[in-house]
Amino acid sequence: MTEAPTPETPWPVRVVSQKIGEWIGRLGWVWAEGEIAQITKRPGSPLVFITLRDMSADISVTVTVPRRRVEDADPPLQQGGRVVVHGKPQWYAGRGTLSLGADEIRAVGLGELLARLQRLKKALAAEGLFDPARKRPLPFLPRRIGLVTGRASAAEKDVLENARQRFPAADFEVVNVPVQGASAVPAVLEALKRLDADPEIEVIILARGGGSVEDLLPWSDEALCRAVFACVTPVVAAIGHETDNPLVDYVADVRASTPTDAAKRVVPDFGEELRALNTARHRLDRAMSGLLEREQHRLDAVRSRPCLAQPMAMVDSRQSDVAEGRRRARQALSTRLDAAADGLTHVRARLRALSPQSTLDRGYAIVQRADGSVLRAAGEAEPGEVLRLRLARGEINATVKE
Repeated sequence: MTEAPTPETPWPVRVVSQKIGEWIGRLGWVWAEGEIAQITKRPGSPLVFITLRDMSADISVTVTVPRRRVEDADPPLQQGGRVVVHGKPQWYAGRGTLSLGADEIRAVGLGELLARLQRLKKALAAEGLFDPARKRPLPFLPRRIGLVTGRASAAEKDVLENARQRFPAADFEVVNVPVQGASAVPAVLEALKRLDADPEIEVIILARGGGSVEDLLPWSDEALCRAVFACVTPVVAAIGHETDNPLVDYVADVRASTPTDAAKRVVPDFGEELRALNTARHRLDRAMSGLLEREQHRLDAVRSRPCLAQPMAMVDSRQSDVAEGRRRARQALSTRLDAAADGLTHVRARLRALSPQSTLDRGYAIVQRADGSVLRAAGEAEPGEVLRLRLARGEINATVKE
């Protein structure tokens, strides 16, 4: 029965299960890594059933391993340990379940874990996730602070108590999550997403106390590092003690050595700020008083100058100069006017002496033709011509007879 199913020709459940098994069987042998959530050894069974859980998601799969492989494992396998298995996916058609049939299982040692973290650290650094240029400054006084930490943990207590001692009005949104184990990363990712989407949250603190390298492994998870990098809200990482350096410390905008240090970095010390404000106010008062005193001295010095202290003294001292100047100006003007009058008298006398009118006044007359031309000789006149005689006072007309 290979034809595609239809409402009229559906596949039986056994065929569906068989098809699923065929598709899964094509995957072949794979290497898988996870955390041992449970080990079940059934009496008389040559197989050991192990529930293998993903390190970053709430997903698990059953792994069947030969008993001798489990018993020969060095170091011994135990719940919570990280292992790598080589197996082939198996689909049990009768129960409709998936498992992984393994022929080899290895415990992941601390050295290998550290080597993997170092490789991941280099890869993330090459992508720019640790670049200091992209790190955002923290707000001076955030309206609301998001805190992701373990429930009733010492880290939560340290952050809240120290923050409220420094600034009693500090407002927190606390999200309690598992801080180690397989469920830690999914819970922290969900908390980050929720807090980053809240517009009231202006800074997020990731806080956890100290622990072993294995306990702190979730805080070096690649998915968590990328989620912190993608956050719009500034993130402060306070994971472990000062000597602990999970990868999230390098991605976060601020790395705090301890949860107490995170509280100090996120909120200001109200007492210190008040003292600084009083000191600044005192300095400002002194600066303003000094400035006013200096300006008052300058004003007093300006007012003490003669031109302002006795403004009329300068006027009085210049009054005689002005009077002398006016006298000289009047004298000079009078002299020039007298000289000009004398000159005008002499010119007028010369003009009168040379004027034709003076000649007429002595009894002479000017004879002119009708066109106004002057007659200088008697022979120039024609008999019967009318001439005009201009005397000293008045004019007469005459007719030439001969």
